[in-house]
Amino acid sequence: LCELCEILCALRVERKKKTTKYTKKALRTERKVVLIIEKKYNIIYKHISQIPKKQPIMKKTALNKLAILFFAGIILFACKTEQPKENVCLLNHPEWSINANLYEVNVRQFTKEGTFTAFSQHLERLNDLGVNILWFMPISPVGELNRKGTLGSYYSIQNYTAINPEFGTLDDFKAVVNKAHELGMYVIIDWVANHTSWDHVWTVSNPEYFVLDEEGNFTAPNDDWTDVLQLNYENPDLWDAMIAEMKYWVEEANIDGFRCDVAYMVPTEFWNRATKELMEIKTVFMLAEADSPELNISAFHSGYGWHLHHVMNSIAQGKMDVSEVDKYFFEDNQGNYPKGAYKIYFTSNHDENSWKGSEFERMGDAAELFGVLSATVPGMFLMYNGQEAGLDRRLEFFEKDEIDWSDLSYTDFYEPLLKLNNRNKALWNGLAGGPIVRIKTDCDEKVFAFMREKDDNKVVVILNMSDQEIKFSLEGELFKGNYTELFTQQPYSLESGELNMLPWGYLVLEK
Repeated sequence: LCELCEILCALRVERKKKTTKYTKKALRTERKVVLIIEKKYNIIYKHISQIPKKQPIMKKTALNKLAILFFAGIILFACKTEQPKENVCLLNHPEWSINANLYEVNVRQFTKEGTFTAFSQHLERLNDLGVNILWFMPISPVGELNRKGTLGSYYSIQNYTAINPEFGTLDDFKAVVNKAHELGMYVIIDWVANHTSWDHVWTVSNPEYFVLDEEGNFTAPNDDWTDVLQLNYENPDLWDAMIAEMKYWVEEANIDGFRCDVAYMVPTEFWNRATKELMEIKTVFMLAEADSPELNISAFHSGYGWHLHHVMNSIAQGKMDVSEVDKYFFEDNQGNYPKGAYKIYFTSNHDENSWKGSEFERMGDAAELFGVLSATVPGMFLMYNGQEAGLDRRLEFFEKDEIDWSDLSYTDFYEPLLKLNNRNKALWNGLAGGPIVRIKTDCDEKVFAFMREKDDNKVVVILNMSDQEIKFSLEGELFKGNYTELFTQQPYSLESGELNMLPWGYLVLEK
């Protein structure tokens, strides 16, 4: 700690000089030192910043000793007075999110026209399906320089505050938002804060916003993302600019929040500040594309349940069994997720569909079972557009494609699940819903049975996570009672007797 303090103090002396050399190079080191001290010694940044900025002139060694004494005092005080903090989400959730389902919209591929106006014709249908929040993949112009394919990646942003002309105009988008609001739905948009296209307006106006190599050239985040440039979050001016761009959409288009792409690649401190400032405008909903608990303390209401998703794929492919699901929920606490935050669970999204295949390609006959699991465990359920139409192929990512809406038979599967989430308090999100309670069976290596209860609401879910027909019995008393079976809406009396389930069979009961 003493060595780190010496480095930090020396850097801060240089910062007072406000030299170009310091701004471009030493700021990066100073921020890294601060982060190390925060994480390793549990000293939060506001304490570090309390070092007086104006100090009398003294020798470097004297300054170092003063800093060491200062930090030592903080550590002793912290050890004596601070107790371990509970892992809890500190954000106030929008009231409308507590029983909401999420639906991802790929405007380019949603209709033949690939426009906002054409998509808007589906809003009433989606509302009837039980969709509450519409997540639009990026709606900004796609970069042309180093573009992949003909139309490029939605995530190669050329201008944060403009509309992709491929989709229509700003007024067209506002019309979609307004119509969604009239129907009681909400709209969030994809936000790509980690990188931009090679021809983003900032490459000319503010090249200092980007990470440059030793020769002063722009750099890509990795070898595969050749169509985008890495932004430099060690430049505080970038923080101001990025937050201003986010505020634009809340104020101008009245959107209700953001799904933030690769949120884990951007400093948590930035997201904390961004969310705080956005919340001063309206109560927004923040979703992180990340399975990182630290992001869900003060920055995001929700994050991806990637781990469970990969477990589901593996069970369907015969590589794992039910024990991994038990471990996830009852030993690992959903990846040590903050209390009150929402995990997002799904069987498909744009990444999975385009790069790894539809749920049918990855999960086969188990696709419906894992749809049931994703929709009923604690967390928010996400659908990808086309799942209600049985989309069984990979959508193009850099080219025009189109979802076939001629057969909506899977609506009969998804609509009951979505509406169950809307109405039954046991399945509501976060602290509004009931905890997951395991129902033991005499075949736990293949059967995952659980119940959730809140007030007078109860849901029981029984899943045969195997490719074999099985007979088994439930153990215990709490689950017993008279229910309604979700998909048939027929009465169902659940007792301790033997049950028979087909391969990848499922049973959902409510009362």
